[in-house]
Amino acid sequence: MIATTRFSVLDRSRVRAGHDGPQALRDTVALAREAERLGYHRFWVSEHHSVPGVAGSAPAVLAAAVASATATIRVGTGGVMLPNHQPLVVAEQFGVLESLFPGRIDMGLGRSVGFTDGIRKALGRGKEDADDFGGQLGELLGYFDGTQQAHPQVHARPAEGLAVPAFVLATGKGARIAAEAGLPLVIANVRGEDAMLRAIDDYRAAFRPSARSERPYVVVSGTVAVADSTREARRILLPEAWSTAYSRTRGEFPPLTPAEDVPTSTMTDRERALFAEALRGQVYGTEEEVADALEKVIGHSGADEFLVTTSTYDRTALLGSYRRLARLARLAGLDAASGSEDHERPAPRG
Repeated sequence: MIATTRFSVLDRSRVRAGHDGPQALRDTVALAREAERLGYHRFWVSEHHSVPGVAGSAPAVLAAAVASATATIRVGTGGVMLPNHQPLVVAEQFGVLESLFPGRIDMGLGRSVGFTDGIRKALGRGKEDADDFGGQLGELLGYFDGTQQAHPQVHARPAEGLAVPAFVLATGKGARIAAEAGLPLVIANVRGEDAMLRAIDDYRAAFRPSARSERPYVVVSGTVAVADSTREARRILLPEAWSTAYSRTRGEFPPLTPAEDVPTSTMTDRERALFAEALRGQVYGTEEEVADALEKVIGHSGADEFLVTTSTYDRTALLGSYRRLARLARLAGLDAASGSEDHERPAPRG
């Protein structure tokens, strides 16, 4: 199944201790070049506001930089948080991107709002804005095909008439919205694998074919770490797991610290439990171990594509992991960095 599954990359531009935000953004662009060379299908960036450990705050701008630095890989967002923005502005941004990089742009869309009350206030948004995600999504898509009625006589230039593939990043409720809109679903096991599989089943059952996608298309996202040994692969995951535990007790993501510093970090009992939880369900190990684990994930979910979301302090280890994953997945870029695709499952445009 691995050899017939697309593999893509989402990088959140994580800041590392001793480095700054600008360096994190440059690291993202460099990683995109390597992902293209290795044959990954897409490279996506994310949206986070006022988070100390994440530099990716303007995904459309960063996507433009990534697309400029690459030539063949698809580039997009994982995702733009639609409730934070006016749909017209998002349509205009992606219209510009598609105009400059035709046939390479993806529009991944999420329904989250700002991380804290202060961020939401600064954005002019509230938690309730996420409740109308379906309406916001319909308005946004209407700007591309010229059918939106929320603001008659308003047109998104140059987006109108352009075909930019749209994806919905979702859990349970959002999966139903993706199905009703006839869009591909991007989903992770943040609530456990069973909950993810139920959401995928519901999505497939409720899917309505559309001009954008004739059949359900599922992208499973998750962390994958591959190394020479299981211990080294687990070591790659430690900085992000600690940062996640810290964020859930103190309300902010800190910069990633070296893996060797994590075991000696002072943790409360709750943080230790959250740290252990953050490591559960992750795919890591040798190439053989990861291949077995991915076969199970893809087999259980029927995923058409796997979006790898790994972050760590050690960039050399991270690049090594992506190279090993590309090898076990038999991505085309390992034989020829031409960007050609050798696994064409039926898919939505893009």
